[in-house]
Amino acid sequence: YKRQIQQTAANLRSSTATVSLADTEVTGGTLRAEVEIANLAGHKLPSAYPSRRVWIHLVVTDANGSSVFDSGRFNNDGSISGNANDEDASRFEPHYQTIDSPDQVQIYEPILGTPDGSTTTVLLSASTYLKDNRLLPRGFDKKTADQEVEVHGGARDDHDFVGGGDRVRYTINVSKAEGPFIVEAELWYQPIGHRWAHNLGDQEAEEIERFISYYEEAAGSSAVVVASVKAVAD
Repeated sequence: YKRQIQQTAANLRSSTATVSLADTEVTGGTLRAEVEIANLAGHKLPSAYPSRRVWIHLVVTDANGSSVFDSGRFNNDGSISGNANDEDASRFEPHYQTIDSPDQVQIYEPILGTPDGSTTTVLLSASTYLKDNRLLPRGFDKKTADQEVEVHGGARDDHDFVGGGDRVRYTINVSKAEGPFIVEAELWYQPIGHRWAHNLGDQEAEEIERFISYYEEAAGSSAVVVASVKAVAD
């Protein structure tokens, strides 16, 4: 069992995606960095069941090793810090082109919607996507894509969100900190998101209670880093 987990994690790290940092600089007390994600899979990332999600965790530390910015930290309960959907089932994080606050996090995911526009994790209640910014495979043209696989939400108008990957800009106030700064970007993958597990609690059943207890017990290890990069900005 443990060996299978290790093999799965190794496969994710070797063939899922790469992450890189570009144009990292500090000017006038503001650190700017661009995170580039390249999708190595031949399909949308993540694929298959919509409980899966991929996101960017970006951390900036100062010359003393203290954190001055942290977006997308993974928590022991299986949630992502700053993710509106983990905090409130009726809300969700939009697709970002620029992030300038730690309570904003770039999550590549499908968010299902009911006919009245409410969010849901019940497949039989879903009739549309409120958001679908899963990373596109190479060769995918979002302008001509069929309705069944088209992009939904803010990613449709993001010219950096294209077949093969995405680019996200970070603008961070570091005026009260001392450089040089270490910028570290990680791409995380989780097969069952926090909301997908805990929404089951709306119904009462022994099997549901058992599943949620299993999830809570393993939540802290339910996600893995599939790619990472580090750079110095001064």
